[in-house]
This record gives sequence, structure tokens and C-alpha cells, in this order.
Amino acid sequence: MAVGMSSPGPAHTAAARVDGPGIDPDDLPDGLVVADESGRVVCFNAAAARITATPRSQALGRPLEVALPLEDLKGKRWWALTDPYGGLATRGGQPERNLLLPGGREVLVSARYVREHPTGPVRRVVVSLRGTEARRRTERSHAELIATVAHELRSPLTSVKGFTATLLAKWERFTDDQKRLMLETVDADAGRVTRLIAELLDISRIDSGRLELRRQPVDIAAAVARHIQALMAGGQAPDRFRVRARGPLPDLWADPDKIDQVLGNLLENAVRHGEGTVTIDIAPAPAPGGCDEMGTAVTVSDEGPGIPEESMGRVFTRFWRGSKRGGTGLGLYIVKGIVEAHGGTITVDRGPGGGAEFRFILPVSAPAYLN
Repeated sequence: MAVGMSSPGPAHTAAARVDGPGIDPDDLPDGLVVADESGRVVCFNAAAARITATPRSQALGRPLEVALPLEDLKGKRWWALTDPYGGLATRGGQPERNLLLPGGREVLVSARYVREHPTGPVRRVVVSLRGTEARRRTERSHAELIATVAHELRSPLTSVKGFTATLLAKWERFTDDQKRLMLETVDADAGRVTRLIAELLDISRIDSGRLELRRQPVDIAAAVARHIQALMAGGQAPDRFRVRARGPLPDLWADPDKIDQVLGNLLENAVRHGEGTVTIDIAPAPAPGGCDEMGTAVTVSDEGPGIPEESMGRVFTRFWRGSKRGGTGLGLYIVKGIVEAHGGTITVDRGPGGGAEFRFILPVSAPAYLN
């Protein structure tokens, strides 16, 4: 017996299990509604009852258009428009679309028309129902991303436009020092736009699973030292940083540019949002996945106020900001995506000094020909 079909004996039971694995329609995550050759509902699973807010007892045995009164977004009755039993004999169903239930609630609906042979009469209409909450969350996320990008781009582009227009119009009126200052500002703002575009590309690749890694041997301790030197060149005091490396470290094969991106983000966050000494611990650690292989763990902690307990679960989500000191709120989301693309893990906790502590572990991930 097919999934979702009640037997002809008992009067319109909820659903019957299929032969073999014994799948009950009530175990399905989506709503399932099945109508027989006469157009009456013979299956109405628990998810369908929840999504439509219609008790199963009120749906079973009733005509499909009565048990599931759907309308399109223009208010037209959907079953009258599609006419599954009397429409085109070559039609096999309906693709997923947004429709309305009584009260204006939206639901995602797709349908399949089951025939014994390609152009024969419809023997069953199988309808799948899904709520729109997940799609709405995705749409809101996309809208937030667009709003964030627009906001972050507006300021540097306004600055670039303003300074270049001023220089073009009044070049002779400015001294060389004034010209240099304005051009340096334009250069810094152009760099900010470039970084934002790079972040958007990274997010797109992470979300689609297309983040490419070019693995090669990486000296993680040397990479940390380079970032610290860059921060000190930018004005940070040398005693702001403390590096503790415990070895010997296992060989690490990773994408050096992506690892630099992770280290740069974590160290800049610790400097910008934290206080006191920034401590970087590098040590061997069991690789993620419960195997016997060793990996490399890097811990970055500061002595600032830390991250509130209630925010710990949102740190690696899009648009999370630890303070009001600028930033897009995309950096840690990208960091998590890069670490996980390497097969690693990253966590956040409260550090020994009271501040935030970020710890990521990367497996060795050596190429197969070296094993």
C-alpha cells in the first residue's frame, strides 16, 4: 500500500504504514494530504493538521477542495483553477507555490497527480504542505544583508566621492600635505569597500558550500607572529600581546590565506573589543571527529568585559556585534565557515582573565599521497 493511503475497510483512518520499512505519514516532517479517485481525502497526516489548523477528523472523507480550501494570492480558488480530475490528461501535478489558507495564512503547496498510465484518469492526488517560516527567515536574512551592505557602503563611497570631487574642482588651492591627506582617506575608504565585497563573496561561497581551499603546509606560529607585527606597526603596544606556543606542533596543511583571515579577524576583535593583554596559545590538540589524529589548537583571549552569557549562542551568526564600535557583524560568521571548511571546530567561552576566549582546532589534513 502506498504511503498515506488508508485501507478501504475502516472508515477513513489517519493513514496506513507502507510495507517494508513501515513509514507512518505522521512521521513525515511536511504535511501530507491524499485524495482518492473520487476526490475525497483519505489521508491527512499530523503535520497537515498542524499547518492548516484543521482537525484530522474534519478533513478525512471530505472533498479535497473542502478539506483543503486553498486560494492563490489573488483570492481565486486554487482547486477550481487547477482542476486535477478534469484538467489536461497530460498534466502530472503542480510545482511548489505560495497559496493562502482561510484567514490569509500562507503555505507552500505542491501536488502530484497519480495515474495508472500517462494519460489515464487521476487515481490519487498527493499534496505536500510546508509552512513558510523557514522561507521567511531566509528572506529576512537576505533583507538584513542587503540593508547592512547598503549602510556599510554608503559612508566610504560618500567620502570617496566627496574628496575626489573636491580635488578635481579645486586641485590648485590645496597644499601637497592636504592633497596627501585626502588621497590617503580615499585609499582607506576604498580598502574598506574592497574588504566588504570580499566578505560578501566569502558568505556566498560558504552558504553554497563552494568555499575553495588551496592546502599547503602552514606554520601557524609564524602566521600569528606576522599578525602581531602588523598590529604593532598600526600603533598597538608590544606588551599588549603574549604568545605561548607549546610543541612540537603537528604538520598542518591548510589554506594559508584563509587561516590568515581567521587569525586577523580574531586578533583584531580582541584588540578592538577587548581590553588588557591579548594572549594567543598555540598547542597540539586531538583533531575534531574523535579520531586518533592530532591537530593544532589556537586560543585567543583578552581581559575585557567578555561576551554576555545570553549572547554566546549568537556569536557566530550573521550581523552579531559584540559592541557598538563598528563592523558589519559578518566577520565571525565567516571565521566559523572557514574553520569548518577545513574540517575544524571553533568555540567561544569566557577566558581566564574574564574576557572573551575564542578557540579553534584544525586537523592536520595532509594530502592522501603523504599518508
